[in-house]
Amino acid sequence: MVQISEQRLHNLFNNFQGKTIAVIGDLMLDSYIWGKVNRISPEAPVPVVDVEHEHVRLGGAANVAHNIKSLGGKPILVGVLGDDSSGKKLLNIIRENDFPAEGIIVDKSRPTTVKTRIIAHNQHVARIDRESRSEISTAIQDQVFDTLRRNIDSIDGIVIEDYNKGVVVQSLIKHTVALANEHRKPITVDPKFNNFFEFTNVTLFKPNRNEVEEVLGLRMNDEQQVVEAGRQILKRLQASGVLLTRGEQGMSLFEKDGSITHETTKARSVADVSGAGDTVIATLTMALVAGATLKEAATLANIAGGIVCGYVGIVPINKAELVSIMLEEMNHRTHTGETI
Repeated sequence: MVQISEQRLHNLFNNFQGKTIAVIGDLMLDSYIWGKVNRISPEAPVPVVDVEHEHVRLGGAANVAHNIKSLGGKPILVGVLGDDSSGKKLLNIIRENDFPAEGIIVDKSRPTTVKTRIIAHNQHVARIDRESRSEISTAIQDQVFDTLRRNIDSIDGIVIEDYNKGVVVQSLIKHTVALANEHRKPITVDPKFNNFFEFTNVTLFKPNRNEVEEVLGLRMNDEQQVVEAGRQILKRLQASGVLLTRGEQGMSLFEKDGSITHETTKARSVADVSGAGDTVIATLTMALVAGATLKEAATLANIAGGIVCGYVGIVPINKAELVSIMLEEMNHRTHTGETI
């Protein structure tokens, strides 16, 4: 997408250190059950998984925060947990990672969102979701926004991570975007279907292919249709940029000045795409607050997303691995005369 010199890369990565990013959205506990399949159940034509071990990880907006910390930033998590054992587990992991917990609100009226993935022989067998999609109350919305308002002078950027679980509601979107723009803070968005066109005047909007096709009621079967869709979203949202992620077909960046750039996927191997979008939005935001252009930020995010796809389960990007692969990629481009 764009050629970045080695010195420029080092400067950007050095600027990552210590950047404070507020992450507002749906907090989740990702639970994993690992095992082996040796037989089919006699009760139904389904595999029987012999459990070998289990563990839990940060998911949703919490995983975005985990990626930000892995890149050298300081995340401020802003979201809602239930008053249950899963919420306590998630809060313990958050504290173990030294994330500030002042923006995490306990809502006794709803459960903590939990995604349980059953994995056998490094393949997903099933996923079980426990959640509420009802909107948070006005009182909870006020508490969420108050956290952002109190911290606005100390943060460098804001991520809105919307999984349509009820935390990111229209009034909160409106107030958060207005606050960010008033204080000239970059604001990036990872949307889902319900609030898609509510995110006007943001810095960067990052939908995926399925979301775009669903909300626009079309299929992007060729590059021209991709271009038409990207332009339409950019115009309706009046964003500085729209980064349309297209899975195995890469990414397409649409900018306010009319420029459009495409990049093929950088995934070297795909073991699991879970959490890749969280890594992409975290890397985009860190790059932007570090002084990167939209094209530079998209290039870094594309590489980062490709790296985490090579791991089974949700894992944050490793900064050292990202630096190494970025330098390798740029050196290759320099020697071959190719451009990104």
